[in-house]
Amino acid sequence: MKPGPHNKSDTSKEFEFTAQDFERVRAMIYKRAGIALAESKYEMVYSRLARRLRANGLSSFSQYLDELESGRAQDEWEAFTNALTTNLTSFFREAHHFPILAEHIRDKRDINIWCSASSTGEEPYSIAITVCEVFGTLTPPAQIIATDIDTNVLATASNGIYPIERIDKLSPERARRFFLRGKGEQAGLVRVRNELRNMITFKQLNLLSDSWPISGAFDVIFCRNVMIYFDKPTQARILSRFVPLMKPDALLFAGHSENFLYVSDALKLRGKTVYELGANLHRPVSEKMSSRS
Repeated sequence: MKPGPHNKSDTSKEFEFTAQDFERVRAMIYKRAGIALAESKYEMVYSRLARRLRANGLSSFSQYLDELESGRAQDEWEAFTNALTTNLTSFFREAHHFPILAEHIRDKRDINIWCSASSTGEEPYSIAITVCEVFGTLTPPAQIIATDIDTNVLATASNGIYPIERIDKLSPERARRFFLRGKGEQAGLVRVRNELRNMITFKQLNLLSDSWPISGAFDVIFCRNVMIYFDKPTQARILSRFVPLMKPDALLFAGHSENFLYVSDALKLRGKTVYELGANLHRPVSEKMSSRS
């Protein structure tokens, strides 16, 4: 029988990993980050957390999880969360969103955009490129806040350095205008232009935290391909916190497999995985904020 979460243990592995250990991990990451791990993620959990056991010189998962829950290993909580976070992204992923973004901001000034699951940075840089193209300048009237729970990917995003093949699908014009090619020891790498990096503020943020280190009002919120890891009640709580941060005509962009219509009655569908506030919520942000106090 194939080892898995329904078996007592798997003695063929380097570390003992029981069904009870797996259920503890599921409960701990749900409480910490709202991520609902499916039973099918047993092997993924073992593979990613086994690295943490090696790094800490531990011999079993139960010992590792006991250390986390003891409160003696606060720094390790960050590594635990980073290990179990999936960060699949690319430049201009789900490309149909960016013309909608361009049209939405075309006549605006002092634009505020929040990319709430920035991963390694491709998404917020794609947003920044779109904004620059709309206004025909590398210094458009826009600010972008990019957040993620994973501090490792935020460090990559902030550096803005990528293997050159990551921009293969961009047009030659975009590649030339917005990226610098590495030379010598940096050959094979590209770096996002400083003007784009200066448009973006990267911050660590857990969407489940009681307080967020940001404030509205936003013209646009990107929350793509992160809600799929949350259950419906968690999705509803997060969406309810987005609403007061949105300007009356703001847009919320979701991932291709996410549907918020049955999660929040505050939003209505504007286009393919693009949402706007319902008619009864088209009020000034200051009024909405005061109504919650």
